[in-house]
Amino acid sequence: MPPLLAAASGSPWASLPEDLVRLVGWRLLSGDLTDYVRFRAACTNWRSATKSPCGRGIIDPRFHPRRWMMFAEGHGLYPGHERLGEHTRFFNLDSGVLVRVRLPLFKDHCVLDSVEGLLLLQRDEDTAIRLLHPFTGDIVELPPLASHNLHMSHPYANLPQLRRMSASVSIDAGVVRVMVIFIHLMYAAVATSQDTKWTFLMHWRLPSHYGPLSFRGKQYLVHQTMNMENTYLSQIF
Repeated sequence: MPPLLAAASGSPWASLPEDLVRLVGWRLLSGDLTDYVRFRAACTNWRSATKSPCGRGIIDPRFHPRRWMMFAEGHGLYPGHERLGEHTRFFNLDSGVLVRVRLPLFKDHCVLDSVEGLLLLQRDEDTAIRLLHPFTGDIVELPPLASHNLHMSHPYANLPQLRRMSASVSIDAGVVRVMVIFIHLMYAAVATSQDTKWTFLMHWRLPSHYGPLSFRGKQYLVHQTMNMENTYLSQIF
């Protein structure tokens, strides 16, 4: 056992009641996932009394890394570039801390969006969509976008600016539901982790002069009038 771990295990703190340890753990988790991970690493008793985020990182929203965003490297270095040792940096919006995470998936995936700190990826070879938790490595598989011809057959769908999207993620009884709004193509699609193809909402179009906003599993429309002081927000999904 490492000296630090051994010292912690032999201290009075290591013998805290399990219900108190769990309470402290949940309080830390409400602030930041990495604080919770460090807390669990302090000693074996604390680790055994608290839930591991691995395997639950996506299906349990409490473990979503909401205050972390992927850091843009610049200089033509995409996330996971070999010159970065396949590492990607993430920036904490509260503390300003940067952490490096090795994500080999970026060899053949691109990032479509970030939702609650989770990364929505598209695999290059078949447009398969995957939802990745960057800190636990948990992955949820979603259908390929090519499973529906509407998106892929659009004459300008391959233009990067037209692939801009707003995504939202919701969880219900372990089933992950993802909705995406293609901003410039002005339509929406939805799929769950149990589906084999995306369902495109054929009778809905993104109104012009409105921008989609994703928050806590919901999609909203934001409309700002000519008077910059007046902004209207309405939930749509």
